Amino acid sequence: MSASSFPVLDPGHTSRGGAVEITLTSDRPLALRYSLSPHRRGAGDPAHRVEADGSIWRTSRFRTGPVTYHLRQVDRFEVTCEAWGAGSAEFLDSLPGLVGMEDDADGFAPEHRILAEAHRRFPHLRIGRTGQVMEALVPAVLEQKVHGVAAFAAWRYLLSKFGEPAPGPAPAGMRVPPPAEVWRRVPSWEFHRANVDPKRSKTIVRSAALADKLEPIVSMTREDAERRLRHVPGIGVWTAAEVMQRALGDADALSVGDYHLASVIGWTLTGAPMTDDEMLEYLAPIRPHRYRAVRLLEVSGTALRPKFGPRTVVTDHRHH
Repeated sequence: MSASSFPVLDPGHTSRGGAVEITLTSDRPLALRYSLSPHRRGAGDPAHRVEADGSIWRTSRFRTGPVTYHLRQVDRFEVTCEAWGAGSAEFLDSLPGLVGMEDDADGFAPEHRILAEAHRRFPHLRIGRTGQVMEALVPAVLEQKVHGVAAFAAWRYLLSKFGEPAPGPAPAGMRVPPPAEVWRRVPSWEFHRANVDPKRSKTIVRSAALADKLEPIVSMTREDAERRLRHVPGIGVWTAAEVMQRALGDADALSVGDYHLASVIGWTLTGAPMTDDEMLEYLAPIRPHRYRAVRLLEVSGTALRPKFGPRTVVTDHRHH
């Protein structure tokens, strides 16, 4: 179902501090918390802040400029948004997709009792899409084969150093992710200070140089989008899936190669660990909703995360 089938109320209304305000009303339940949580890169993400009242502050960068936006869920069907910055109007056009109003779960009818129960309990889970490829790609590359704590720290450092202050009355410390031309020129020693090894830093710089070729994947088929992403050296199936989940709202993008995912899926749904190949075979019948199934297990709290032995040490590349 397209976003145009949902009424949009009060577009373009100017509110406090010169913000542009919009209200979205959906004929299906929404849940900001679940649609936007995959975009948060750790508790200290300078581009994503969750307030005590559940409202969400985010920053982004569009062709027309930076934007800060503040989202509130009024009830199960209504979301309000205030936006500041030169990119506000362009961002508001993408807002229905971001909150999941363009996501279509029709045809998803899992037979496994755990998935079916999770789907029954969380029918309002929607896969949101930002439409912003580099915004999803850089942190995904930072998260390649490292601990989340190290990747999140690198993201905080790089945004604090190279991002610009968020426009409008954003919470202190919020930053707008830099444009591709800035990522392309980040010095190697700054990546080193961020504890990012040369392989990942080169992938980020290379991707930024190809940003004009990568951003258009948001309007491609998922097959063509994945093919173009993986054409970039350093971007494999896992990274491509992570980008497609967030930028395209791809409900089928499965993060094959994830350190824990296959085992989590195996233990949760079959009571035994799985390899990536076994996971792919097992989840094949629910295509094109494999990522939706993963998200349902996450938000429902039913995903089993067995202990995998001693936690590995976080590598500090700054001493190499």
